[in-house]
Amino acid sequence: MAKFKKTVDDMDKAYKILEDSEKKQNRNRNDLLTFFAGLLMFAGGVFMILQNIIVRTSWGTSFYRIGTWAVPNGLIMLPVLIGIVMLFVMDKKIFGWIVFGLGILFILLTVIMSVHISWKTSNGYMFLIMFGLAAAGGGMLMRVLFRKD
Repeated sequence: MAKFKKTVDDMDKAYKILEDSEKKQNRNRNDLLTFFAGLLMFAGGVFMILQNIIVRTSWGTSFYRIGTWAVPNGLIMLPVLIGIVMLFVMDKKIFGWIVFGLGILFILLTVIMSVHISWKTSNGYMFLIMFGLAAAGGGMLMRVLFRKD
């Protein structure tokens, strides 16, 4: 009888291990499905949000005004050109690289500072759909990625 009880206990343990393994496989499959559904929802929401943003620029005439005198945009190329000349003329090229780098940084900053971003007029339903999709998809992604077992 003791031998039979031991066999039944071993079978119960094996059954529990098999059941836990099946649950883990189902959970992993569900996690993968949740991840891709969340990714699709998040991407759709962000796409819809970005479709309703208008980006304009005023770069092209002048980037800075000093009183009534406007500094033309062509003038911001001057540090880059001076840096290139310094790279070819000077023995210590570090100063040329610094001037050239600052010129490129200055150009990038003037382009970024001239950008104006505004929102297209949309109704409340579309607003809720866009941000709801992005929030729900982001929540699903976070749930799968940062879940503790």
